[in-house]
Amino acid sequence: MFVQDRRQAWTTVAVNVLMVILGYVGIALAPGFLLPIFWVWTGTALTGFFVIGHDCGHRSFSNQKWVNDWVGHLCFLPIIYPFHSWRIGHNQHHKYTNKMGDDNAWEPWRKEEYDNFGPVMRSIYHLVRGRMWWMASILHWANLHFDWRKFQGKQREQVRFSALLVVAFAAIAFPTLIATLGVWGFVKFWLLPWLVYHFWMSTFTIVHHTAPDIQFKEPEAWHEAESQLTGTVHCNYPRWVEFLCHDINVHIPHHISSAIPWYNLRKAYASLQENWGEYLYPESNFSWGMMSEIVDRCHLYDENRCYQSISEYKKSSGAR
Repeated sequence: MFVQDRRQAWTTVAVNVLMVILGYVGIALAPGFLLPIFWVWTGTALTGFFVIGHDCGHRSFSNQKWVNDWVGHLCFLPIIYPFHSWRIGHNQHHKYTNKMGDDNAWEPWRKEEYDNFGPVMRSIYHLVRGRMWWMASILHWANLHFDWRKFQGKQREQVRFSALLVVAFAAIAFPTLIATLGVWGFVKFWLLPWLVYHFWMSTFTIVHHTAPDIQFKEPEAWHEAESQLTGTVHCNYPRWVEFLCHDINVHIPHHISSAIPWYNLRKAYASLQENWGEYLYPESNFSWGMMSEIVDRCHLYDENRCYQSISEYKKSSGAR
């Protein structure tokens, strides 16, 4: 399960490039009423680029560090994502999954934090934890991944390189796209597929570790292995989404060991089901009903019942 298959890895890259090209050809040739189909397809295929870069960040794409770094950077360029800052921050999420105060992916606010923020920040938090969850990764991307001053030593230099690389790419690609195809061409070929990518980025990451009965825990009660095994969700998506996104939804084995390449995740999950099935969180199926349960209820940290919705908290506390 941990053995890297060079042919499988590079075949994935080739197939993903082909799927993205197919999407852009569709955008170029399709009549207007079919464009949304190709925007969704292309944005989902761009998410596949992210997943390949995700494996590179975990060093599970190649056994050569420089290959992982360069493939990761190239995969992240079309979505304007600095590779090293994401890699470093994402490793923190793996180390401290569902640990209050340390996990940097979808950690809920404490109620006193909610009280201490002003109405603007409260409203933003309510939106991105609620029905506008799909915008959350854009805020995360803009706020956390371009400021290399937050890092120290070698990491600062790595993050600076990644950030300046994507800024330089955007500074060349965006004006060129607008000059040749106009503003609508920029929106049609880049912005709308990019928004679809962020829809999946936000959706995958919130679904992976959030449910009304999955508890974030205080440091004194938190156990790393237990949180990885019982606090991670396997969610089934339409098969075409799983194909384009390289089974990133098969997420429990990835948290047991991030060294497992994407193409071995299903095999590893079958082994976990056979040997540790009683400890795994029940599988879910992607649907609006599932998403509404998460985004309408999982807002504020509650040590006794996992989460409390903002509306419930306002009723119980008299908060405005």
